[in-house]
Amino acid sequence: MATDVDTPGESAVATARGLLDPERVVAALTPRAAATLCDGLAGTALLHACLAHTGPEFAAAAARHWESAARMPGDAPPNGIHTGPGALAASLIVGSSYLPDPAPYRATVRKATTWLSARARGLARHQQRRLDGGLPGAPWAVYDAIRGVAGIGRVLLAAHSTGHEDAAEPGLAAALTTLTTLSQAAHGSRPGWWLPAADHPSSVTVHPSGAATTGLAHGIAGPLALLAISYSAGHTAPGQADAIRSTASWLLAWQEPTGAWAPFIDGDALDSTPTSVTRDRRSGRRDAWCYGVPGIGRALTLAGDALNDLDLRRAGHAAIAALAERAPPRWDTEGPGLCHGSAGVLQTAARTECGAVARQAAEHTLSFRDRHRPFGFPQVEAGAAFENPGFLTGAAGVALALADHAGFLPSNPPVPWDSLLLLA
Repeated sequence: MATDVDTPGESAVATARGLLDPERVVAALTPRAAATLCDGLAGTALLHACLAHTGPEFAAAAARHWESAARMPGDAPPNGIHTGPGALAASLIVGSSYLPDPAPYRATVRKATTWLSARARGLARHQQRRLDGGLPGAPWAVYDAIRGVAGIGRVLLAAHSTGHEDAAEPGLAAALTTLTTLSQAAHGSRPGWWLPAADHPSSVTVHPSGAATTGLAHGIAGPLALLAISYSAGHTAPGQADAIRSTASWLLAWQEPTGAWAPFIDGDALDSTPTSVTRDRRSGRRDAWCYGVPGIGRALTLAGDALNDLDLRRAGHAAIAALAERAPPRWDTEGPGLCHGSAGVLQTAARTECGAVARQAAEHTLSFRDRHRPFGFPQVEAGAAFENPGFLTGAAGVALALADHAGFLPSNPPVPWDSLLLLA
């Protein structure tokens, strides 16, 4: 656990300095992970770019990390914005907007935008063929925040807002249309994102009746967040407002009496009514960015902003604010990271202006700081701690949340770094 705890800002900068050398980052990872946003150079480059206004060492480091990532063998699957070419593309599009002079990256960002736009259109065509063939639902790799068009669409929206409209527009339109259709589709009592058990990833165990996933990382809260953010920015597809409304209402209907959400709603439960179902409290995470209250609560506040619906805003805010009623060690999180740890709670609480939760999460995140670790903060999985320099699961993401909390990042960047988490 923690030793020699510094302030949030000091810890963030110390972590960034420990990540300056790209070779040190690569040495800590497998070749497949080394270029990714989850674990590797695309994430560390983003951290340095976001801190570039504080000193030239960080701007120079961002350039080195992007260059190193571009030279990696690239055998990671070309999925979404956290692995494969999309990881470097997303890091460049968002990170370059923080640089004192982003002009040298303009041509590269345009190429990255074009690649992501083509990827979004390809996923949209895949989903349309699935629908045309009468298959229910949409695979996570089509729609979610990690691999699918929810995450890709948010980065395309970022590129659109920074002068790459022509390259971004086709993919962004395809993403919004796909997610609007998905949100409004139904298979009897089962929503458009319900999947049969066999269509879930092999690493995921769900009920034989299949499941509809709720969370921000892999569930319907991710599409809801993108639809809401883009709607507020004036980018819409036919039926998008209705899709935002119906999806938010579905999530509220399946909120547990405790205020949390189960990660999955199985098909048998969907065939009943929410109030008649006995909820299983034994399975799945409920208090993290990826699954549970923080991510879903933020998606609801974004939906409230888009529709100017005070009740939706209040519902999302209240769900997150209720975390303050428990001490952070009692939260259903693990470690300090963004994905399933306390830094994700910190950033989500900050975005929803839940100050008490943000302060608790910052303190809890700092408790993991250890100066004897090479990157300052460990990744914690199944009770084991190990070194991970990256964004979604590692030290770079923790440092970004702490730096933001400490006021070390620009207050009004062209593209906020946590857009990669669908929080803004």
